[in-house]
Amino acid sequence: MGLPLGRAPDEALLSGLATGDPEIAVAFVRRFQGTVFGVAIAVVGDAQLAEDIAQQTFERAWQHAQVYDSRRGSVRTWLTAIAHHLAIDAVRARRASPVAPEDLDALIDIMTETPEQHAVAAETSAGIRAAVAALPREQARALVMAGIYGLTAQQIADMEQVPLGTAKTRIRTAMHKLRRTLGAEEIRR
Repeated sequence: MGLPLGRAPDEALLSGLATGDPEIAVAFVRRFQGTVFGVAIAVVGDAQLAEDIAQQTFERAWQHAQVYDSRRGSVRTWLTAIAHHLAIDAVRARRASPVAPEDLDALIDIMTETPEQHAVAAETSAGIRAAVAALPREQARALVMAGIYGLTAQQIADMEQVPLGTAKTRIRTAMHKLRRTLGAEEIRR
């Protein structure tokens, strides 16, 4: 590459990872291990499980490095998306106990103070948290229950004691507002 591995661009390290070079693999993991682990621990809340998810994330990155498209986001964003999806899958598989609806208000309030704030690119995560916080409370709750906890609209309707159509409307409206808000921020950049 011509540069010390520690200063090589992210995309160059990812390309090198695909070749199977052990030195490049170590440099790649060292660069992103804190970010990947931070996302995993923020979602699952269990250090051992977060380590397993981080390992799976790097395996996926190695297996799919050739399909990475820089036009769709940075390497860091791509990796954090992989880690986040794996962590959500782990939480869904675990399904320890449902979160009480009355606890969701507190979770929404503290979304700005998560370890994920340090793991995900600051402007993206801050923008998403701000957009969710700006939603009406019932829409934010429905969005969090569906998007983070993986509940169906019927489960949300039952927990919130509202008709199924109301739950679906809350989720759909929240997603529309979130897309519109985040899309407007992207245009301003």
